[in-house]
Amino acid sequence: MTDALLADLERGVAPLGSAIVAFSGGVDSSVVAAVAARALGGRALAVTAVSPAVATGELDGARRVADAIGIAHETIATRELAREEYRRNGPDRCYHCKTELYDALAAVAAERGYGALLSGANADDAGDWRPGLRAAAEHGVRHPLLEAGAGKAQVRELARRLALPSAEKPASPCLASRIPYGTAVSPATLARIDRAERNVRALGFPVLRVRHHGELGRLEVAADDLERALEARADIEGAIRAAGYARATIDPEPFRSGRLNAALQAPAPVRAPRGGSR
Repeated sequence: MTDALLADLERGVAPLGSAIVAFSGGVDSSVVAAVAARALGGRALAVTAVSPAVATGELDGARRVADAIGIAHETIATRELAREEYRRNGPDRCYHCKTELYDALAAVAAERGYGALLSGANADDAGDWRPGLRAAAEHGVRHPLLEAGAGKAQVRELARRLALPSAEKPASPCLASRIPYGTAVSPATLARIDRAERNVRALGFPVLRVRHHGELGRLEVAADDLERALEARADIEGAIRAAGYARATIDPEPFRSGRLNAALQAPAPVRAPRGGSR
């Protein structure tokens, strides 16, 4: 099953001739980058966006994965914080972030003759609140995993099959995802969240989010680590305060991806058409 899916993905990407992969180094974009490298060889390029919203260590991780894949890898600086709509942090924040990203990638593609832009969106993303998919559609971005109907579990199986270093990497969305909608995004807030998460991660909690609530930093950890975190409450809360929060707490509910989207009405699932120009 995994080999058949891999072959299907390669058949879908090969006709593009050349492509730039929007590459975070997470498992989804890593699989797409690996598929592009296998199908397109030297005409595949992985590009990682760098901005204050990217957590410390993510770029180093992306470089390691790109090296393991053997794909050419470059970075670009994105300026989403220069966009007022992004800083305002409405429910469509990701649309403005992805618009900035795809504007920048499209400029690279046009200048250097790459035929397509690829993202790591997978089939599970289609039913969630993903305004970034609208930005992708406006830029003709292709989603090989979504087009093939591959969900997260299948993507991880592919990553293991390809021996990618990111196969078990927890999801690590941008730091702005820790800020409730309606609370402005600023470089100082992003830096405080980054410091707090690094401090807690250093205590041995790999899967976590520090949710930003003004002067309060609220930690969420994985269900398997919650009891241990509550036992280490004093150390953890001290680590969060050391990052610049006046107050700190541990959420009694375990970490759940997409929690900030729970109150939003999700749109109808996105179905990516197959074939043709996108």
